[in-house]
Amino acid sequence: MLRFLHAADFHLDSPFRALPPARAAERRRESRELGARLAEEALRRRADLILLSGDLFDGQDGFRETGEELARGLGGAGISVFIAPGNHDFYGPGSPYTAVEWPENVYIFRSGAVESVDLPDLNCTVHGAAFTAPEQTQSLLDGFTAPADGRIHLMVLHGDVEPSEPRYDPITKEQITSSSLTYLALGHVHAASGPQKCGKTVWAYPGCTEGRGFDELGDKGFYEGCVSDAGEVTLQFVPFARRRYEILRVSVTDADPREALEAALPPWTADDLYRIILTGETDERGVDLTALETLFSGRFYALELRDQTRVRQDVWDRAGEDSLRGEFLRRLRRQFDAARDEQERERVTRAVRFGLAALDHRDIL
Repeated sequence: MLRFLHAADFHLDSPFRALPPARAAERRRESRELGARLAEEALRRRADLILLSGDLFDGQDGFRETGEELARGLGGAGISVFIAPGNHDFYGPGSPYTAVEWPENVYIFRSGAVESVDLPDLNCTVHGAAFTAPEQTQSLLDGFTAPADGRIHLMVLHGDVEPSEPRYDPITKEQITSSSLTYLALGHVHAASGPQKCGKTVWAYPGCTEGRGFDELGDKGFYEGCVSDAGEVTLQFVPFARRRYEILRVSVTDADPREALEAALPPWTADDLYRIILTGETDERGVDLTALETLFSGRFYALELRDQTRVRQDVWDRAGEDSLRGEFLRRLRRQFDAARDEQERERVTRAVRFGLAALDHRDIL
């Protein structure tokens, strides 16, 4: 039986611009530990190979120490590691892969043509190819067929299966079927795909290994794969991210916002980054986001609060008054009813709250 780890899309040296500078620097430092952490996992799980499917670096102008730390970490695995550079970290002049010295156990595919590396002790051949420019409009898999020699045939590629635009190594399912590979280890898509199959070939995206924003939610990690003596492939997803991004929607209708938020939180959030969206109906005062942030920010690695509540019906009921307040509410209600989308309704709701606060000489939350 052959056991491997398959990971991709580390995007080392990502700027994490949405975070405060100190937190962003800390996240970059944590990300640089991915190579060493993955090597430790490979040893613990007794893996035979590590397959890394590109975009390990976020760009061509990262810090030299990042590449050095990745090389040092992967070198500690003591097993063969195969890397197929992607569109962010393509192989060429100035590539982060050329800036450091890599240990003997790390093999980097450097060409746009498929290369093959035989591992006789494992009865396995690992194939792969590299992006050599930011875009790869022709499929790197096109025309490839693994020989029927009784060996395990793995391939490491950064690519896009059945894309709408052929920019990043467009791969068709027919090409995967024709490849006769045992397993195709892909990178580029940042969500884990689960095991897929075309013909006899199993293929998968492990997704990115660490989320970097609220478009990359939940558990992130890698696949632990096994190839049986009969050539059957099984994959197990292993959550591996130090921190998760999560979006939580909390209704505050007929509830104290603090109590509603407290009741909705999972038991442990201290390591994670949360965007909490408050929904439902409130009185004309709305929600005091500053007070809530003061109360709860210590419970998270990072917290972002958004107010998408709307004013209760009884606030609009006063639009019938023969007063400045009534006239104000009547005009805003017409705008609210004519709003084209939720974003426009939110703007009207904020205008109602600010306007009524001004009329009542209240502080504006």
